[in-house]
Amino acid sequence: MIASSHSADKKVYEIAKLTNDVKELRSAFVDKRGRLMRLKKESYVEAEMKKKNISISLNPPTKIIVKSKKQ
Repeated sequence: MIASSHSADKKVYEIAKLTNDVKELRSAFVDKRGRLMRLKKESYVEAEMKKKNISISLNPPTKIIVKSKKQ
């Protein structure tokens, strides 16, 4: 009976530890996801490119179509 009680206490402590680990990992995930969203913004990318003296192209991209010989 005492061994069973110790086993149950051990499991309770392990569950509490794992719950805290999950909370920390979820918090880190949310933080990283928010940082990624900021880094993907066009305004942020444009500002970083200006630091490197790269500006936005004034000409829109053109589509290149390559036809194979079979067609």
